[in-house]
Amino acid sequence: MSKLVAVAATVVAGGLVGLQAPINSVLGRRVGALAAASVSFAIGLVALCALTLLVGGGFGRLGAVRGLPWYYLIGGLLGAVYVTCVLISVRTIGAGGVAAATIAGQLAMSVLVDRLGLFGLEQRPLDLARVAGVALLLAGTVLVVRS
Repeated sequence: MSKLVAVAATVVAGGLVGLQAPINSVLGRRVGALAAASVSFAIGLVALCALTLLVGGGFGRLGAVRGLPWYYLIGGLLGAVYVTCVLISVRTIGAGGVAAATIAGQLAMSVLVDRLGLFGLEQRPLDLARVAGVALLLAGTVLVVRS
């Protein structure tokens, strides 16, 4: 995949994530926050299982997870924490606030992961530009949520 296609796909996916919090919030008001998160993940699970079977070659290599450390298996749990948190917090800080806070948190954690070279990633130095980028994003988050 080219860099341009990767960036474009990620922008589109990011836009879809921007829809997720308000949609799940309405669902949460109707059925309750945890039930809404469960429904959201159940629908996602069904869709991913169908894609895995139809285009992904099936689940034949699933047994390979046995050799992985536990922390490589908690991605879904981390997603569940995120979805549950934002479907509640969007009522207080709005979709823009959720997006800003999410991106600020993602960037701060990602820069730390890069700096430490965690999860098999190459270490990247923490320089002034990266620190300034995180600081500006945090400042932007404050500006978005303060009104």
